[in-house]
Amino acid sequence: MLLRDEFLAKLGITESELKEWQDLKLLMPDGITSENVSFFTKRSIEKAQKIKELVNIGYGFREIQRIVKKVGLPVRENSEEKSDKVNKYLTVGLLAERVGVSPRTIKHWEDKGIIESDMRSEGGFRLYSEIYTYLCKLIRDLQLFGYSLEEIKETSDLFRDFLVMEKNLERYPIEENEKKFDVMLKKIEKFYEKIDLFKNGIERWDELLTKKRKEILSLKQQNKKRKKSKGKKK
Repeated sequence: MLLRDEFLAKLGITESELKEWQDLKLLMPDGITSENVSFFTKRSIEKAQKIKELVNIGYGFREIQRIVKKVGLPVRENSEEKSDKVNKYLTVGLLAERVGVSPRTIKHWEDKGIIESDMRSEGGFRLYSEIYTYLCKLIRDLQLFGYSLEEIKETSDLFRDFLVMEKNLERYPIEENEKKFDVMLKKIEKFYEKIDLFKNGIERWDELLTKKRKEILSLKQQNKKRKKSKGKKK
């Protein structure tokens, strides 16, 4: 995957040329980052290279447009599927901002294998789909609940297994599926147990803080009266 500037450099074309390709619908970006920078996947890069080959042998853009409409451009069968929908992705910086953590924390979670970026540009830029805002907030919650990164990774691995099996139950043997399901259900029960502890703890603290706030405000008021009475004596 290449961001726009990387794409232009790799193809050796200008922004105006790219804009003309897009205006003629010869080539469209595969997605847009949170900073509104377009990017292109392997399939689009191959397609762009074919367009450039046609330009180099003398075809005009209008002629290429007619070729594309009639027969299309040859690309590898195993290339990433092209969608008419332009997806929007988040950079590390914006994802971190939405979650309320630092970009270093997001990178650290990825280095630990807790999350995986949806794609990386050849220049090393990481991009994440919108769902990661929610997932990273869950990770932050677990840290607040006292879970270690190792424990969080175990949960993350189980979640990934679930997504695989949800999409294709035949991915693993029947016995392995059963074992994984049992582990997932036990993990959910443990979460419920911990949630109950947190709920009880929150209720205790809510009651305590409400009571103490009233007492402190009352003492503060008494202290003000003392100050006034002292001023009168003087």
